[in-house]
Amino acid sequence: MTTLSPGSILIGTTDPVKLRDWYRNTLAPEQEGEGPIDFGGFHLVIDQRDDVAAKNGEPGRMILNFHVDDFDAAEARLRAAGVEWLTAVADRPAGRFGTFLDPDGNYLQIVQFKQDT
Repeated sequence: MTTLSPGSILIGTTDPVKLRDWYRNTLAPEQEGEGPIDFGGFHLVIDQRDDVAAKNGEPGRMILNFHVDDFDAAEARLRAAGVEWLTAVADRPAGRFGTFLDPDGNYLQIVQFKQDT
């Protein structure tokens, strides 16, 4: 059987220009254009949808995680961008987590897992 490997995720929105600009400016300022945003081979596609509300009514159903090597630098970058934090940054047994929101109310996290020692 072929192993399935996730390669992209589509986020549906009522305002794709606004949401795409937010993602590019906040998380990938080096990327330009209208197409998918490339996060190291994993692509984020933002698309106009008529079957979604302007705000996500159940944002906890799916959380988009961004794994980082330098949590403090990632947190500082997001704070400088003015993201809305859902929860305070937390040290947990598995690592450090910080949960924030995009303009549509979707949950995103920065995660730095602890290395096995």
